Amino acid sequence: MCYLCGMKRRITYLLITLFAACRLSAQTTVNGIVTDGHEPLAGANVFIVGTIDGCLTDSIGRFSFQTDGTGELTLRATFMGFDDYTLTSRTLQGLNIVMRERATIIDEVVVTASSYSFGKSDNFKSMDALDVVMAGNSCGDIVAALQNLPGTQKVGEDGKLYVRGGGSEECQTFINGMHVLMPYSTNVDGQAQRGRFSPFLFKGINFSLGGYGGEYGQALSSVLPMETTDVATGDKLGVSASLVDWNIGGTKTFRQSSLSFNADYTSMGLYNSLFPDRCDWASPYRKLSGEMQYKSDISSACVLKSYVGYDLSSVGQNIDCRNLAFKEHNVYANVTLKANIGGGYSLFAGVANSSVITDIDDALARGDHYYNFRNEVHLKTELRKVFSLALKMSAGAEDYIRNSKLRYGGYQYHVDYNLLAAHVDAYWRIVPRLFLNVSGRAEHLGYAGNWMLMPRATVSYVPDKTFQISAMFGRYSQAAEDEYIAKSGMSLPQSTSDHAILSLQYNKKKTLVRIEPYYKKYRHLPLQADASYTAEGYGTSKGIDFFFENHSLVKNLTATVSYAFNDSERLYLDYTSLRAPEYASRHNIRLTAKYSIGKMIFGVAESYASGRKFTSGTTPYYNSVDANLTWLVSPKVIVYTSINNILGRTNVFGFQSDGLPQTASRDRFFYIGIFVSLKNNKAYDISNF
Repeated sequence: MCYLCGMKRRITYLLITLFAACRLSAQTTVNGIVTDGHEPLAGANVFIVGTIDGCLTDSIGRFSFQTDGTGELTLRATFMGFDDYTLTSRTLQGLNIVMRERATIIDEVVVTASSYSFGKSDNFKSMDALDVVMAGNSCGDIVAALQNLPGTQKVGEDGKLYVRGGGSEECQTFINGMHVLMPYSTNVDGQAQRGRFSPFLFKGINFSLGGYGGEYGQALSSVLPMETTDVATGDKLGVSASLVDWNIGGTKTFRQSSLSFNADYTSMGLYNSLFPDRCDWASPYRKLSGEMQYKSDISSACVLKSYVGYDLSSVGQNIDCRNLAFKEHNVYANVTLKANIGGGYSLFAGVANSSVITDIDDALARGDHYYNFRNEVHLKTELRKVFSLALKMSAGAEDYIRNSKLRYGGYQYHVDYNLLAAHVDAYWRIVPRLFLNVSGRAEHLGYAGNWMLMPRATVSYVPDKTFQISAMFGRYSQAAEDEYIAKSGMSLPQSTSDHAILSLQYNKKKTLVRIEPYYKKYRHLPLQADASYTAEGYGTSKGIDFFFENHSLVKNLTATVSYAFNDSERLYLDYTSLRAPEYASRHNIRLTAKYSIGKMIFGVAESYASGRKFTSGTTPYYNSVDANLTWLVSPKVIVYTSINNILGRTNVFGFQSDGLPQTASRDRFFYIGIFVSLKNNKAYDISNF
């Protein structure tokens, strides 16, 4: 939601000034050319290890940047499909870097089929995260950034991820391989929510729109796996302030470990007084949040990561002669261990806990009280084996232990169950240009007492470095929401969806084109039957996604075009006939552009979605034009400003029970903030911990 664009918003735009800042603070010039021994490599990532100094090579393989580092420095070059290049020297000028092509590109083929990957880790190299997150309407939020991609739906009243005709609950989030029960910052109904996590906590984000392997389950439509950054290389401390929130964050490094913290307070009180909206707020939206990370390189072959985050959200609203008072506690923590144990084997083990407590006074009527407690413990282990350059396998097991309680008026329920799962994945390069990923997943729902088998397969053909074609098939399952399980008398089985996806991709000379038709068939969806639920619901979703990105039409300009067509219908929940879901729009178009000049970077975005069908009618089309400007005042000070929905269009998201249109609380949102580094790190790095 626009008015929650706090520190998470700002972190994004702080980091986008990376290259400009590197130039301003320079003392030593690093330059050269990157080739494969014959041809230049455009778009290779060249950087100084342990710093934020670096750049991408231009169209003829050249690079030039400046660094604060002195003495002996380590330079690294990375490029998809090639082995990393590393050089340690006191002189890094006039370099001629020759990179060696990898014998296999299994990882890259897997992640690019019906996936969009961001970041710089070894497993997430196909696209830079900043290229998407810098869009004018993202506000530094991972969820909003991903909504610029084809296949996602624009649902303005809650702001969550809706993918290829599936509901928001069908997209699941994982951090370091561990499940997150509630990845959104919660607000009252009708107010858009944001993702809880800063995008720059992570070195890799891999958003899969379907066809994912056996490792991930409990997601009917899509998964969002994110990998946190490694052990920090230097101390950091920074603060920021704006009309809506205040933040402090930093990192303390040790010999082989680092400890990081981030604290943020958000309040809409001052902004609401300066720019009133349509709502009658009894108390403004407030959120107090804190995060801590401890990461340790126990040895060269063993890495420990831990994370804990806490949010306290509250808001009061006067609605229909009642004083709604909302409060929610959200805690998430995980610990993971990765270890190479020799002989080509590696081991992963992790545990995560999610707890959410929601209290609402005057929820639906004056004097009532709503209480909901949800808890999940996720246990997971996995063994991986690299047999050769052309074959690798993994096998794992996991357990979801879930508990939920609800009390409202005279109604209450208690749901307590566990879900066991096991999977096997095999990645095989059949011939030099043909790849096969075969996986199987089995799940046992505790109260149902039966095992469900789900085969999945992906075939990819890569005739050259610029083109690939992939075909994906698979079955996916997900347990129903706790309320539906409780009202069914603990008898509701898992829902399933069958995916069939064709992916065509062209990537050459700073131009990416992707076309993906798909078809999904749903079975055993929860369907309301009087006061209970059955598994007799069903539906289909079909469509086509188109994505275009270019970095070369105009110097310093990056432009993207995404279009998604979706035709979905289903009979589920309280639907009385087969029809399009209320959250689904048939056409979605997004245009984004960012342009850098001197010390400033401009961003603009245009979003369009066709009307959504409700029983009371069809909404008008959705449209929003958004823009932002980042100004690097100095390496340690940044000013950021943005405006959402410049044209002030009143977008209709749906209809209330009385037939009146449902709209956002305000049509425009304006933001300005200042960010200051208090240590040797630069301002844009204060929260990249």
